[in-house]
Amino acid sequence: MNLAFTTRLYALVPVLLAASCSPVSETETDDDPARQQLLETIGDAGSDSSLDDCLLYVWSGEEDPDIEFDRAHDVVQGGAISCATGTSPSRFEAAIGALREAAQSGDKARLLEQLGIPLLYIDEDGRQQDLTEEQVDALFDDIFDERMLEMLRRLDLSQMTVEKDRGGFFQLGTLWLVVGESGRPQVVTVNRQALVEAAETAREQTELGQGRAIE
Repeated sequence: MNLAFTTRLYALVPVLLAASCSPVSETETDDDPARQQLLETIGDAGSDSSLDDCLLYVWSGEEDPDIEFDRAHDVVQGGAISCATGTSPSRFEAAIGALREAAQSGDKARLLEQLGIPLLYIDEDGRQQDLTEEQVDALFDDIFDERMLEMLRRLDLSQMTVEKDRGGFFQLGTLWLVVGESGRPQVVTVNRQALVEAAETAREQTELGQGRAIE
């Protein structure tokens, strides 16, 4: 993580941990139940609280963190979502859910809302373009053909891979999501070449499995 992230994180952790050990009045609990839940959860962590350092950081920037979901779903291929992206798993889940629903509905406008602009588009031959909103609109049917839409309909947070300070991706980099200025993850790369490669890899693995002797 970058220096600013690290500095804020380690400044924040002792403050919240100290707060979790302090009495919380009944009035404070009634006024801010989400914060009370957060403090109680941190307090329960005890000596294992270091495991939650990245989650502590992202929770501090959210009004109503989904503590239970985030703890259960933070670890994916590549590491912890919170540490790699500075954002909670629940925010990625919300973005992924919106992509699934947009693809299922076939609503072009809803899908466009999930894209970061400029959008890096890589075609099946590996040619790269940084597309403006107008260019994405013009090439929409090429970018999001039925194969790509079918992939979007099957997106699942558990299948995401993260790379530190780069974001999260699916199917060999077919789709990259990065946290935008709004604080929510957006699609910033659509790679059709990777989609083809992922399909070929899946087919080869299936054929290998079919030819393997059963023990």
